[in-house]
Amino acid sequence: MFITIEGLDGSGGTTQVERLRAEWARRAPGREVVCTREPSPGPVGRLLRQALADVTIGEGVLPYLFAADRRDHLDRVVLPALARGAVVISDRYALSSLAYQSAALGLDKVAALNADFPAPDLTVLLDLPPAECLARIDARGATRERFETLPRLEQIAAAYEAGLLRLPTWRVARIDASGTPDEVAARVAEAVGQAGGGTWPR
Repeated sequence: MFITIEGLDGSGGTTQVERLRAEWARRAPGREVVCTREPSPGPVGRLLRQALADVTIGEGVLPYLFAADRRDHLDRVVLPALARGAVVISDRYALSSLAYQSAALGLDKVAALNADFPAPDLTVLLDLPPAECLARIDARGATRERFETLPRLEQIAAAYEAGLLRLPTWRVARIDASGTPDEVAARVAEAVGQAGGGTWPR
């Protein structure tokens, strides 16, 4: 099973990936669960993380780097893990590109760059207002990245909605990301169970 976690920066995606891994270990001991992320830890992903921190690199370049990293990520990590029967949980995937890069390149071009990538079995979209996301980011005390301003997060939130319309066949669970991490994790676990037909996939 291939699950992707999506949402604005600050919505708690990285935390929920780890919570979902722990829930799978509790419900299905011994089942291999591979947690990964985009940008990936691979060579293209490392370059991309440098580009995100370097404001001198134009945003029109980023959609191409993300697509290249996604292809590499699928080939190196995701598809081999699925082929051996593992569960794969990815912190971000193609929907993030439609949301984050469409302002720079246009939704049509970004969608075309990602058109050949396989759909996940379930996409969990963590829903939290941009102002609350920004408050969480600031509470971490880390330096903001280029997308982490209120106007940009509001723009990206709208782009997520537009991006979803381009993915009509994807199974998407929209999850209220307010509350404690445990409360959100319970909602995510329920969505995974529903994706498995009412039974937690083992």
